[in-house]
Amino acid sequence: MSLFPTIPSKTVARTAQRRIAHRSLALLCLAAGLTVLASCSVTPLPELKPPVPETWRNAPNGVAPPKADLKSWWQALGDPALDALVNRALEHNLDVAQAAERLRAARSLSPHAHDSYLPNLHARTNDVVNPDTSASYFMVGFDTAWEFPLFGAWQSAGRVSQAQLNSAQVGLRGVQVSLVAEVTRRWIELRSAQQQARLLTGIRDAQKEKLRLVRTRVNLKLAPPAEAARAQAEVLRAEATLAEPQQAINASAQQLAVLLGQNEPDPQWLETGPQPRLGSWQLSSAPADLLRTRPEIANAEAEVLRAAGELGMSRADMYPHIGIGASMQWSINIASNHRARNHEGIFSIGPVIDIPLFDWGQRVAAAHAKGHELKAAVYAYRQAVLQGVAEAEIAMGDLEQLRGREQASQQATEALQTGTAATRKRAELGLGSHMDIQDSLVEGQRAELELVSAIAARDLAYVSLYKALGGAPIPAQPTPGSTD
Repeated sequence: MSLFPTIPSKTVARTAQRRIAHRSLALLCLAAGLTVLASCSVTPLPELKPPVPETWRNAPNGVAPPKADLKSWWQALGDPALDALVNRALEHNLDVAQAAERLRAARSLSPHAHDSYLPNLHARTNDVVNPDTSASYFMVGFDTAWEFPLFGAWQSAGRVSQAQLNSAQVGLRGVQVSLVAEVTRRWIELRSAQQQARLLTGIRDAQKEKLRLVRTRVNLKLAPPAEAARAQAEVLRAEATLAEPQQAINASAQQLAVLLGQNEPDPQWLETGPQPRLGSWQLSSAPADLLRTRPEIANAEAEVLRAAGELGMSRADMYPHIGIGASMQWSINIASNHRARNHEGIFSIGPVIDIPLFDWGQRVAAAHAKGHELKAAVYAYRQAVLQGVAEAEIAMGDLEQLRGREQASQQATEALQTGTAATRKRAELGLGSHMDIQDSLVEGQRAELELVSAIAARDLAYVSLYKALGGAPIPAQPTPGSTD
């Protein structure tokens, strides 16, 4: 006869089901509560409203706001040699290689932004000796901890990581944009200086021929010696003016070598070549929203995202850190003869709560400081947009004004060329002198010098405009050093 009452099996089953249901409900409540805590206190991202104009103040009449295709903008200069230089620079420039490595570093860290909120495991060993020296223990164990990403910590950590990745991407793009603009600028300066040197050499040769003619007149007593002295001074001044374009040629070629990651300029760069020229190109479309591709503005956006993430992290630090901890330890009693006599295992698990008490004021102050940094980042973003608008407006205005200057210089050069042809004809008919021809040649070459300067100035304004507008989308290039 049993001393204990018999409980029907159905009652046992119902009791077990209730326990399971209660535990499931408790787990669901715990999960829901943690989800609410994890999502609450997420710092909202500030709405960025770039202060861009609806229309450009300095844009030519008829410029419409539709989308603009700005790829390979430097090809509008019509110089295949420049196109090849840009491609070589994007592939071999060392600044681009550095930025690419930083981007790779950011990409390798980005997938692990939330790893600090995943469970971690530590193993340790220790020798413990009793004071009475009657026994000693060798201890081995494992500790694990899992902190819950509550109070917006998960989202904030993701924002910080994404901001770092965005900054690295913008850094690479910014280097590429600056590189393309600088290569184009240096090439324009190099070819323009070569044309200036050619024209100044022609002026010097014309002045030398004029000096020879004047000396002949002086020897024939047809002119005073003072005229020969003045003609010689003109020759010396023409010689002196040749130094400036030669310096520009040397400096531009050397800088191009640096941009292409090489020690010395290519020999063909030093050979006189045609000057890049926009020709009849005119701005056809320039949407203000294009400024968002400007690296400085994109970097400012990344800084806003980073500041918002750091603010969220600092706010999460104001609240308790909650997690779960567990440990498993084994101890082995070691006798004096080093033989193991017995061993025991101890397991423990429970919640881990870190509540800020005495340093809570410091954490609040840190959160307030991060809030001010977020406001500063928003102001920096607006400043970057305003600076981009200003640079674009200035470059656009310069480009339009310089187009008129180039046209006027072109017309003046053509008029003087016509006059030089007429002077030659008069000399052939015996109605003019060879000195008149030399004077006409000098005047015409000086007009060509002005035209070369006008073309170069307009080309450089064109480069400044597209750099201010974001540099245009860079064509797909293999990342330096990649093996893909």
